[in-house]
Amino acid sequence: MDRLRAVAILATFLVFTFVCMPVQWLLLTLGASAARTFPYWYHRHVARIFGIRITVIGRPVTGQGVLLVANHTSWADIVIFSAVAPISFVAKAEVAKWPFFGTLARLQRTVFVERARRAATGDVRDAIRERLLAGDTLVLFPEGTSHDGNTVLPFKSALLGAAEAKLADGHYVKVQPVSAAFTGLWGMPMGREHRPLFAWYGDMEMMPHLWEALLAGPLDVVVQFHEPFSLDQMDRKELAARAEDIVRRGQALALAGRT
Repeated sequence: MDRLRAVAILATFLVFTFVCMPVQWLLLTLGASAARTFPYWYHRHVARIFGIRITVIGRPVTGQGVLLVANHTSWADIVIFSAVAPISFVAKAEVAKWPFFGTLARLQRTVFVERARRAATGDVRDAIRERLLAGDTLVLFPEGTSHDGNTVLPFKSALLGAAEAKLADGHYVKVQPVSAAFTGLWGMPMGREHRPLFAWYGDMEMMPHLWEALLAGPLDVVVQFHEPFSLDQMDRKELAARAEDIVRRGQALALAGRT
């Protein structure tokens, strides 16, 4: 039965996605404002198809560009964060070259980062600033990699320089920490030994891991939007350290069932 369920989920996802992809492409081609919000609608349905049940605490900043900084556990983070707000991502450049998933990333207006080229950091930072000043909500994973979902790795501050963008009122754009925790499986509390069923990191192959996750069953996730702040109040390194501490505490409380 688990295999039949997984096959049905995968087939439904593929059919739904191939129907939606040309719609988003057309919206982007026409420069329609709906190109920002259509991926939100799409991922809400994908979350339901995959059986990802999301509890949201707090609210994202709206009405202006904002940089969301979050912990990164899995490919599932893309579905999870996209299902709770209209967003785009900052991702490593290799993602753009992935078959199928790279196309989805481009359709969601992802900003791609060339990590191997230090000289490219400034260009990417400027591209992020432009998007923020245009009113976009971008998700940055400052850990720089995914991991097992049981903790939060140190935040790197380099790309947080994009938060130096100033709005028309003279203030810097807001940075909002967001924590995500994989908390349940089949409606029961999830222990740390089960998180690698969904956490995608190291040298794990994408498709085998996706298949194992579908076999494992419905996933419960807690996403918490914490209070925003900006470089009006601190420098970039202080901002990175503060965001890391907030996200780490938020994840730990969610994993302990204390949110």
